[in-house]
Amino acid sequence: MKKVSFFIIMAVVVMFLAEAKVSEAVTCNPGELSSCLGAITSSSPPSTTCCSKLKEQKPCLCGYLKNPSLKQYISSPGARKVVSACGVPYPSC
Repeated sequence: MKKVSFFIIMAVVVMFLAEAKVSEAVTCNPGELSSCLGAITSSSPPSTTCCSKLKEQKPCLCGYLKNPSLKQYISSPGARKVVSACGVPYPSC
């Protein structure tokens, strides 16, 4: 009886962990950060939409920094200001 209970508990834990991994998956799309453009290029503060998108795209920031087409935007002083204002640590890749 104890073996059966142990296996049921383990099955539930495995299912929970598998579900957590699926919900953590992020599709890297720099276009999702377009709501931050105004704050990056001006002195205006970032919008809540910008910050939420930035937090969603956080796992992608190193990839964006490695992309020559995007690096200039992600590493700009304005982008650093927005990242800081949104409470997202600037990536150290």
